[in-house]
Amino acid sequence: MTSAPSTQRIRASELVGETWFNIGDKDLSLKDLRGKIVILDFWAFCCVNCLHVLDELRPLEEQYSDVLVTVGVHSPKFEYEAETSAVAAAIECYDIAHPVINDPELITWQAYTARAWPTLVVVDPEGYIVAHLTGEGHVSGLYSLVDQLVEEHEAKGTLHRGEGPYVAPEPVARDLKFPAKAIALGSRGSQESTFLVADTGHHRLVEVADDLETVIQTIGGNGSGNAISAETGQAEPDSISVRGYADGGREIALFNEPHGLALLPADVAAQAGYDVLIADAVNHRLRAVNLTTGGVSTVAGNGIQRLIDSERVQDETGQSDVVDLGPFAAGALETSLSTPWDVQYSEAEGVAIIAMAGTHQLFSYDPVTKDLAVYAGTALEGLVDGPADEAWFAQSSGLSVDAEGTLWVADAETSAVRYVVPSTKTDSKEPEVGTVIGTGLFDFGFRDGTPDDARLQHPLGVTNLPDGSVLIADTYNHAIRRWAPDTVNPDGTTKAAEVTTVARDIQEPSDILVETDADGHAVSIVVVETNAHQLIRINVPEKFLHVDEGAKQAQRPATKLVVGDVPINISFAAPKGQKLDDRWGDPTQLTISSTPEHLLLEGEGRDTGLTRQLRLNPDVTEGVLHVTARAAACDGEHGQPIPDSAACHLYQQDWGIPVTLHADAFDGAHTTLDLDLRGIH
Repeated sequence: MTSAPSTQRIRASELVGETWFNIGDKDLSLKDLRGKIVILDFWAFCCVNCLHVLDELRPLEEQYSDVLVTVGVHSPKFEYEAETSAVAAAIECYDIAHPVINDPELITWQAYTARAWPTLVVVDPEGYIVAHLTGEGHVSGLYSLVDQLVEEHEAKGTLHRGEGPYVAPEPVARDLKFPAKAIALGSRGSQESTFLVADTGHHRLVEVADDLETVIQTIGGNGSGNAISAETGQAEPDSISVRGYADGGREIALFNEPHGLALLPADVAAQAGYDVLIADAVNHRLRAVNLTTGGVSTVAGNGIQRLIDSERVQDETGQSDVVDLGPFAAGALETSLSTPWDVQYSEAEGVAIIAMAGTHQLFSYDPVTKDLAVYAGTALEGLVDGPADEAWFAQSSGLSVDAEGTLWVADAETSAVRYVVPSTKTDSKEPEVGTVIGTGLFDFGFRDGTPDDARLQHPLGVTNLPDGSVLIADTYNHAIRRWAPDTVNPDGTTKAAEVTTVARDIQEPSDILVETDADGHAVSIVVVETNAHQLIRINVPEKFLHVDEGAKQAQRPATKLVVGDVPINISFAAPKGQKLDDRWGDPTQLTISSTPEHLLLEGEGRDTGLTRQLRLNPDVTEGVLHVTARAAACDGEHGQPIPDSAACHLYQQDWGIPVTLHADAFDGAHTTLDLDLRGIH
C-alpha cells in the first residue's frame, strides 16, 4: 500500500539560481539558515496548486516565525515565467513574505529531484532533508512535523530562535493593483458607461468611469485609497490591502483576491436580489453584490478549499471517482469550492458557470434556485474533449458566452481555447466539450496560422466578437489574439479558420471586453492589463498581425527509463495523528496514462494501490507519463478504529513526467520510477 520511508540521512543541496528576492541586497545560502527549520517550496506562479500552498503556509510561517524559514524556489514551467521581472511581479501580486530564489535553469529543482508543482522539502536545523512532499494539503502534517523538529533540536542545542532573513520590499501606491477581470455595467452602474473591476491586489471591487481611470466607488477592502506620507512622500503600507472575509455594506465587506465578475440579466437579478456575482478566489467562495446598496453577500462556498472532489471520497463501494453532475446534496453554502477564477452567466443553460480552477472543473450555480452542481470536468488535469462528465480541463481561468449560447473557456495550463456546447443544443441533452487551439499540458508558444498549428502561452481571458470570432487574452505572450472560424467569402469560396494577433506588448492581459457601435459592429476593446495595474482601450484593427515565434514545450529534464517492465512506486506516509482510512477497503488509488498512448503497453488505467507494473514500448523513444495518485487518511491513532467524528483528508497529486526510453540501464536509465506523494526521510 505504501513504500517504506528511507532511513538514510541526506544532506540538503545548496540553493542555486539566478536572482534572490525579499532578502535585501545580498544572497542566501543553506549555511546561513543553519539552526532553522527550512521549508523549500518549489513553485511556479502559473500553477494554481502552488498558489494554494502559499496560502496554506501563511499561518504556519506566522506561528513558527522564530524557528521556521520558508524559501520559495521558483521553478518555471513557461518561458515567460523564467524572467526576473515576471517573478518579481508575482511575488508582489501574491504578497509572498519569505525569501524567493528564481531557478530558471531548474538546477535546484533537479538537485532535490522535484518532478511536480508544487513540491515541499523540509530541511532540519542541521541541514538534512527530513520530508519530501508533493502536491498541496500537507499543512496539517507540517504542524506536527515542525513541533517534532523543534522538540528534537532544542534538546540537542541545534535550534536557533530569532528573526529570519526576510526583508520586506518598499510599498508602492496605486489606484489599482494587479486587476484581474472587469465587466461593463451600462445603466446598472452608478453612472452611464462605467466598468466594475476586480482590483485583486487590493482585495476589493472598483467602479471606474468610461475613461477607465476615474474611480467612482469602491466596494470592500476596508479602505478608500493608498496613503502617502507627508514627511517622506513615500507610500505608506497599503491602507486598502486588507484581505479577509466579511459580508455586509461596501465599507464592511472583505474579499481575498477577487477575480471573475458576472453581470446577471435584469430579470434574474430582480429575483436573486443582487446584480453581480464575484469569484472570490482565495476565500473559495462565490460572492454577490447589489449595485444599488453596495451590499455584499455569500451565495456559495463554505470557505474550506475543495481538494479534488472531496464530496465523493470513498463511498461504501470503494469508488471515489464517479462524477455526478447533479446538485450537491449539502447545499451551495455548505459545499467546498476551490479557487473560483471566473464566472459567466449562460442564458442558454439558465445558470452561472464558474471556472473552478483549483479542481480543473466548471461548476454551475442558479441564482434563483440556489442549486450548485458540477457542470463539466472530472477533476483530472489535462486536455480531453467529449461529454461534459468525461472531459478534462487544466486550470480554466476565463469564460465567455457567444450569441449562440456556446461557452468559451481559456484553459490556462494547456494554453488552450476550449468550448462547451450547451445541453440545449446537443443530441444527448448534455454539454459537449471541444477544443479549437491547444494540444496539451506542456505545449505552448507564440504562433499564428491554422488552429492546429497555432500556439498560445497561458491565456487567462476570452471574449466573443459579433462576427463569430473569439478574442483571447494571451497572458504570458503579452498579446491579444483572435481565432476566426471557417467563413464563406462573397464569391462562395471558403476562408479557412485562422489564428492572428490583434495587439502586442501588453503587460499580462487577463481579460477583454468588446465595445460595439449602434449597428453592433466591434469598434474597440477594453483590456485588463494586469501587470501595468490598469485598464486600456484599443481600437480593433482592420488587418491583423501574423506572428510566428515558434511552438515550444515546457523544458523540464526528462526522466530516463529502461524499456520493458518498470515498476512505479508512490511513497505515502500519513502525518502524525492520522492513519489511512481503510474502512471501505484500500484508500489509495493510482491513475496512469501516457502521451503518446502507445508509450504504455501495460499498466494504464485506474486502480487501487500506490504501486503498479508498467511495460514501456521499445518502439517509442520519448513521451510523457501522466500519473495521478490519491490517498485518504483520517485523524486517529494506529491500531485504533477511526471515530465517526474524525476529520478526514484527501491527498492527491498529478504528475506529467517527460521520459526518454533506453534499451538498458548502462547510460543512467532507471529501472523503477519512484515518486513521493508524502515521503518522510
